[in-house]
Amino acid sequence: MSKINSSNWNYPTSIWFGHNRTEDIVKACQELNINNPLIVTDEALVTLPIIDDLKGPLEKHNISYTLFSDVQSNPSGKNVEDGVAVYNQNACDGVIAFGGGSALDAGKTIAFMSGQVLSVWDFEDIGDNYTKAKIDGIAPIIAIPTTSGTGSEVGRATVITHSETHAKKIIFHPLMLPSVVILDPNLTYNLPKHITAWTGMDALVHAVEAYCAPGFHPMADGIALEAIALIKNNLVRAYENGHDESARANMLVAAMMGATAFQKGLGSVHSLAHQLGGLFNTPHGLANSIILPYALTQNKEAIEDKMKKLCIFLDINNPSCESFIKYIISLQEILGIPSNLSEAKIENDRAEEIGKLAFQDPSTGTNAKTLEVKDLVVLFQAAQSGSYKLLED
Repeated sequence: MSKINSSNWNYPTSIWFGHNRTEDIVKACQELNINNPLIVTDEALVTLPIIDDLKGPLEKHNISYTLFSDVQSNPSGKNVEDGVAVYNQNACDGVIAFGGGSALDAGKTIAFMSGQVLSVWDFEDIGDNYTKAKIDGIAPIIAIPTTSGTGSEVGRATVITHSETHAKKIIFHPLMLPSVVILDPNLTYNLPKHITAWTGMDALVHAVEAYCAPGFHPMADGIALEAIALIKNNLVRAYENGHDESARANMLVAAMMGATAFQKGLGSVHSLAHQLGGLFNTPHGLANSIILPYALTQNKEAIEDKMKKLCIFLDINNPSCESFIKYIISLQEILGIPSNLSEAKIENDRAEEIGKLAFQDPSTGTNAKTLEVKDLVVLFQAAQSGSYKLLED
């Protein structure tokens, strides 16, 4: 097995990649003039040994910090409000977001809101809402992912659940992009197999939907293609052997690339998954994993040529959209992903509501083909029941 060397990249931000790079957290703080960071993580991760990989170097260099871990699996506006209060009460001067997508999104939003006077909902990704922000009220951010899925470490937006309506909202500002990202594969070695599967499929959905999104963005398309190839070659290996150094490293990079690519856009997989997370607290990666082949089936006419090229690139026999869908279904089986939403305890009694909410989601606007509310209702019903036939009517 060839050794993967450390590297520093600057697209789309400063990325420090390599084994044991978490030890460079002190250097990152110094570069950003952070002397009293707020570490934002989630309720589960704070009890695990890997948190010591972050705390150890800070304590060794006598850097004071405050730990905030009141973050749910789908972070809420209340989580953000509480985090901002802790940040300001402790006179923090920067955020270290440490964890999976939930912790990263919460940490980024807390840093963004730490000096704002408006509500977080005033910065929903609609029109030019982001211009309302006080620039000097945005704290510097260091992001350290501990899963290989969301790619939020290189994103300028977050997904936050409204505590009262349970609707997921995308909060956006260009300066929410972390200034330093540390990609350390060591942090991912002991992930449970189902988390490896769900987050890995999440990264795959990001790259596939970005590749299928309409519009001209060859850089995003190229990054998406390479991310898909990395996932095809490494996800199953990481799932079967969590300590496969090369597979874990490549999956961490692929997740980052998928999120970089989806600046081009996402699609109906995310339109539905966002609603399932808000309404049922369904893990985002799991929802994406299940919905993907159904969405590809619904979009088949619009993406056939792209899927042929993708199959050729991935060395999948009989290049076609159908062949790629069959590959996804076989991958789901290997990874223990449920074949429909019913197996994930999602019932069909709110189909119309979910369809209407999904239609309003920003991801719908960049789907491979134009969709109406009824199309999203049918997509949900097909994914919930496991019936591809519904998508052919």
